[in-house]
Parts: sequence; C-alpha cells; structure tokens
Amino acid sequence: MKKTPQGIIYAAKTAKYIFMLFFTLIAVAPILWAGISSFKTYAEINSSALSFPSSFRLDNYRAAFQYAPIARYFCNSVIIVGLSVLVTVALVAMCAYIISRFRFKLKTLIVLLISASLMLPAQAISQPLFAIFQKLHIFDTKLGLIIVYSAMGIPMSFFVMVSYYKTISTALEESAYIDGASFLQTFGYIILPLAKPGLVTIALLQFINTWNEFYFALMLTSGDSARTVPIALNYYMGTFANNYSALFAAVVMTVLPTIILFIVLQKQVVESLTAGAVKG
Repeated sequence: MKKTPQGIIYAAKTAKYIFMLFFTLIAVAPILWAGISSFKTYAEINSSALSFPSSFRLDNYRAAFQYAPIARYFCNSVIIVGLSVLVTVALVAMCAYIISRFRFKLKTLIVLLISASLMLPAQAISQPLFAIFQKLHIFDTKLGLIIVYSAMGIPMSFFVMVSYYKTISTALEESAYIDGASFLQTFGYIILPLAKPGLVTIALLQFINTWNEFYFALMLTSGDSARTVPIALNYYMGTFANNYSALFAAVVMTVLPTIILFIVLQKQVVESLTAGAVKG
C-alpha cells in the first residue's frame, strides 16, 4: 500500500486551515465591526466605515438609552424569553421522552402534526393569531408572547430531544424498575440528569431564537409594556435621520447576552449535537 506523499498531506492541512479561517472571519467580522463602530462618532462612521475610532468612549452607549427605552425592553426580553425557555424545556422534556420510549396508537399522528408545524410559515398564522389574541385580551401582554414563543420552540426542540433520548440505554430504566423505582422517579432521577446536554441545547436554541425574534414581537404588541429588545433597534432609524452611533451600541448590547450564554454552555451543546454520532 502506497503512502500518501507528505506534500499532499501538508497541502490538505493548509487548505483545511484556510477554509476554517475564512468561515471564522465571515462569522466574527460583522460582530467585531459593530463593536468597533459602537465607539465611533457619527462623523467617523460616515467618513470611513472600516476605520478605528479616534478614542474609545461610552457616549454612544449613553445615547442608546436616551433614544429608546432599551432598559425596559431588555427587562421585558429577560422575562418573556426566560419563561418561554422554561415552558418549552419542561414540555419537550416530557413529551419527547414518551414518544421515544413508548408505542401507542396516536404516536405517528402526533409526530406528523409536530413535523407539519415546522413547515408552517409565521406569516400564514399572523391574522388568525392576531384575532385570537384580541378576543382573549392577551394582545400587547407578556403572556401572549410567552405563549407564541413557547409554541414556536416546541417542534425543533422536540426532535432534538427525541434523538438524544434514543442515545440513552433502556437498560438503565429497566434496572431502576426492577429495583422498585416508579416511572416518575426513573424519569426524574435517572433520565433527566443523563439528558442534561440535550436540555441545555434546546434551552440555548430557544433563547437565541426568541431573544432575536422581531416579527411577532412587533405584530402582537403596541406599547412598551411587552416589547422586546429587537424592537428597540427601530428607534434609531428615522425617516429623515439615522443615529448609527447609538444603533451600533444598541446592537452590541442586544447580541452580547447570546454570545456570553453560548460561550458558557458550548461544552454541553457540542456534547448533545455529537451524541449518537458514534454508537458504542
């Protein structure tokens, strides 16, 4: 068997690192650009979008709080997103476990309905949803957005958790049942701790999707009591004038929680996404 020449191996490794660097720059460059621009004045942004600021000052961040009620919207986002994540994780953790472990008549129908919901565009349910919320008097409320965001997050989270539960050996549950453990005890004390990476993954995905969601947050609210952070970015774009300096500062404050959360939880996310890739 012939050995691969060292030159080809070196060229392959070099090409791999070039591709990795290229895609990393594509992902990181916009964030770095927004971060640098958040310290520049309006004149500096207009004169050169790619230049560095003359000095790093926090005036733009102070202006961001003056132009829009971003502090209130930030608190609204924390409440709405936090509760929607809890609801989604709680419902999906139980539902996905039943689907992955048991057989019953309506199992196929339930999976098909959840699959169909993934193909339903948000615009198709906008008008019915608006009318229902008006009649139920939950329009322009945090409860309304929590319900919508939880429902939106269930389908994708459901399939992630079904796949993860299937990587957990059923022998553990059988041993627990033999030792006298009930169904709830087995689920709570054995399955949930083992499923922690999967639960962290769906929680993070739900957080990212709902934290950055704009369409329903705008359509189902009309005042400041329930609007979220992405809506605040509209305040910096006017008909006759745009405050780009404050806008970049607001963008940085908006994306920073998501970046920090992913950095903290990346180990569990990678473990969950790679689970089941290799059977052993």
